[in-house]
Amino acid sequence: MKTALPILFLIVFLNCKQSTEQYSNLHIIEVHKFQDKLNKEYANPSSSPLKEEDLTSFEALDFFTADENFKVEAILELTPNDPVFEMATTTDRKPLYKRFGIASFSLNGKEYKLNVYQNQQLILDFEYRNYLFLPFTDVTNGHESYKGGRYIDLEIPSNNRLTIDFNKAYNPYCAYNSKYSCPVVPSENQLNIEIRAGVKAYDKH
Repeated sequence: MKTALPILFLIVFLNCKQSTEQYSNLHIIEVHKFQDKLNKEYANPSSSPLKEEDLTSFEALDFFTADENFKVEAILELTPNDPVFEMATTTDRKPLYKRFGIASFSLNGKEYKLNVYQNQQLILDFEYRNYLFLPFTDVTNGHESYKGGRYIDLEIPSNNRLTIDFNKAYNPYCAYNSKYSCPVVPSENQLNIEIRAGVKAYDKH
């Protein structure tokens, strides 16, 4: 009887370790699928934002190594009374957005908040009616990642929990081609931390 508890503890420990490893592996597979999809889109002349001269030599985007620590669970505080506003872009275009909510989360032991937005034109499109837009900047911008910040696509959750996977952060099209008009990341969505996840800065050389 004296060995029952240690054996039970070992079984629980091994099961937890196995579950953690399975979760990690599934996450890596999920991130790699995202990366493959993005690479195929950028390699396809009909969907690529790359300039024609860059497309001919394009092989793949550069990504940070997939890291499950940058997949966080946030609490989403809805902001239904916020007004519709014109979001600044890299051109004179002023698309209409509304802050959908405030996402609060913990990363590396510190608390952060990011505003999540909803494009007021896309909500009229059945396919994108649940689409949410999360633009952000971080300390890697201008060095390892694009200087103007990056974006993450999200969907309206069924509750107040929102999964944010920074491994799926991608660059605005303006990072590849100046002909595009891209939303400028609002100043309140600046993270004072290195987000070493997602797409890196584009180096066509």
